[in-house]
Amino acid sequence: MMRSPIAARALGAVLLERERQDKRWGEQNHSPEKWVVILQEEVGEFCREGLEGREEGMYREAVQVAAVALAMVECLERKRERK
Repeated sequence: MMRSPIAARALGAVLLERERQDKRWGEQNHSPEKWVVILQEEVGEFCREGLEGREEGMYREAVQVAAVALAMVECLERKRERK
């Protein structure tokens, strides 16, 4: 159940970004260490946009951070299924 129309739009943006990522790199099944590096890189880009005061860039990067975090959760779910 979605909390609000804003939450639905935000989640939709994240899911669209996940689709884009999958088209670009395919299914990603990285080690936990690599996921940390990938996520930190995205968080760094988000922080840079924030320091520059660019809200649109912050939005774009926040969507990417959320999408990478979701990709990581998906990877962990696949590993759980195999056990």
